[in-house]
Amino acid sequence: MLACNRLVNVIKHTRIRIVSRHVTTSWSPVGAAFNARQHRRLDLFERNVGLFGVPELSTPAGFEIVESRALKETEKLVKTACSSSPGALTVETFDQLSDNLCKVADLADFIKVAHPDPAFREAAERTCISIGTVVEKLNTNVELCKSLKNLLDNKDVLDTLDPETRRVAELFMFDFEISGIHLDEKKRRQAVIFNVKLLDLNNEFLMGSHMPNKIEKRAVPEHIRHCFSIDGNCIQIGGLHADSPNDLVREAAYKIFLYPNPNLLHCLEELLACRNKLAKLVGYESFAHRALKGTMAKTPETVMKFLKLLTHKLSDRTAKDFQMMRDMKRKVNQRNSELMPWDHPYFSGAMRAERYNIEPSRYSPYFSLGACMEGLNTLFTRLLGVSFQAEQPKAGEVWSEDVRKLAVVHETEGLLGYIYCDFFHRPDKPHQDCHFTIRGGRLKENGEYQLPVVVLMLSLPHPTKNTPTLLTPGMMENLFHEMGHAMHSMMGRTRYQHVTGTRCSTDFAEVPSILMEYFATDYRVVNQFARHYQTGEPLPKSMLSGLRESKLVCGAADTQLQVFYAALDQVYHGKPRNQSTTEILRQTQEEFYGLPYVPKTAWQLRFSHLIGYGAKYYSYLMSRAVASMVWRQCFLKDPFNREMGERYRREMLAHGGSKEPMLMVKGMLQKSPTVEDFVDALVSDLNPDFEPS
Repeated sequence: MLACNRLVNVIKHTRIRIVSRHVTTSWSPVGAAFNARQHRRLDLFERNVGLFGVPELSTPAGFEIVESRALKETEKLVKTACSSSPGALTVETFDQLSDNLCKVADLADFIKVAHPDPAFREAAERTCISIGTVVEKLNTNVELCKSLKNLLDNKDVLDTLDPETRRVAELFMFDFEISGIHLDEKKRRQAVIFNVKLLDLNNEFLMGSHMPNKIEKRAVPEHIRHCFSIDGNCIQIGGLHADSPNDLVREAAYKIFLYPNPNLLHCLEELLACRNKLAKLVGYESFAHRALKGTMAKTPETVMKFLKLLTHKLSDRTAKDFQMMRDMKRKVNQRNSELMPWDHPYFSGAMRAERYNIEPSRYSPYFSLGACMEGLNTLFTRLLGVSFQAEQPKAGEVWSEDVRKLAVVHETEGLLGYIYCDFFHRPDKPHQDCHFTIRGGRLKENGEYQLPVVVLMLSLPHPTKNTPTLLTPGMMENLFHEMGHAMHSMMGRTRYQHVTGTRCSTDFAEVPSILMEYFATDYRVVNQFARHYQTGEPLPKSMLSGLRESKLVCGAADTQLQVFYAALDQVYHGKPRNQSTTEILRQTQEEFYGLPYVPKTAWQLRFSHLIGYGAKYYSYLMSRAVASMVWRQCFLKDPFNREMGERYRREMLAHGGSKEPMLMVKGMLQKSPTVEDFVDALVSDLNPDFEPS
């Protein structure tokens, strides 16, 4: 182990030459770390440091120990918070309380889904439930709330607080208020009942939304039955089969998979009603009004204005896109050329394939994982003065031997934090690309800074003996996207962990990650790293241009589909209508989409984002609009502009959620954007020659 560490230190600033029979390729230690299988030498005398360096987590039983310690510390901090005089110390104690619980809960939340050992997953799950129960109790602790209220009601003391401390105090109070703690005892009990009921309804809907539908075999034409899973005398359909070239397969899958489940319909109706009652009980007009407090949009009215204006500006382009799809469908199916919802994804993709040869296998040899990581390293070094340094994890520190550990180091500030890269597929690992905060950054009581720790999870193929992991263009963009989240966490230097990194409003949290997608498709950036892994040949500019241009094909219709989903989410969470969720779906689809509602279907029952993104599905569109504006104004001329990179860190990345999101956008763009600006930015992306009127 000591030898390994010395070796890492020796090669930190050198490059490694990997010789194959095709070409000699020079890799930095970062590129080399990701372009070959990791082989740890077994050292029987090496001490197990525990997951993420937490010694107790060398065994599953350790979760009980760290949980017990956190709960004891929680009791002390609650006493301190309730007994201290109103002031900055009150907020600092609340943040210590939050940090004390989050460090255990966030780590357990990750391990329960990612660890290959069921014993670790189950122990982590128990800890999550236990900590969650404590958090619920704290959110309804009247004395704790009173200590914060005494601070916020004392104008003289409040005036002495800096803006960040004041905002964090207000955010903690908001957490209390949505639990109904400011209400009288009877209403508080009602709020608790609603919250408990919502937990059950959320789980029931989430599980139901992913369940397949079954139908008797005889109801499906014999010649397409082989396209689906057969279970005895039934056919089981668990998806929309949107990529099938067979019209009938797509139609059957759509109608069967989306056939209404009466129990799930009732669950959704109850869930939406319960959310509305809770929001009204704690003082909001609707659940949407509650959910949008503190966001860039601020109100449901602003969101609907944004969605309606975007629909208007896209209408001609969307109509043309749908007409092109109809024309294509008519070529392959003259008897039935009416364009239906099950046709959109297929013909959108087919038109891209027809016009541009975007075959992933043509691109992937240029996008080895090591090359892409070197590209990110180069970009961050030039833009932000930050580099990655591959470190050898210690025994027991990681949950799988193929996890890589990166230290993120600033050229003058030193170590900023750690990124654990869990990039490769393994059984029982979730098939999703995501970013997990394991430990948030904060200024500790002794003046030191608690360094942030995050995990990036992808599901990439393993390298082989002769071939590194090769990424499709989509995988490469996803890597850049997720690294945008990671750098948001690394570059933040908030005083309080409650607002560290990505702990900010949902409609701002996606801005740094989406901005990275623009860098990932700019040839000046891609040309720095995209080399054929065998020949060393750079990716031809024409291939990247084709990739970019292909995304514009049917872009308006694809965007309009997202607008429809966002509008449906808003209507469901707005003021209640005396209509079924299916009738609301039909009306909203008519107004915001352009393709007809299909009778006896209930797409809303597959809209699982209603759980995690209730009233906030619009966030992705608004974040993309901001990212587009930042890209065009600040980085389009020069994607490596250090001055702009420093402004980006100073104005947007450094603050996490400690600053109003729109103030961060204003600081970056040096103006306050309007809804019209957001819409024009999204339309500009679909038409590079677009000039705002």
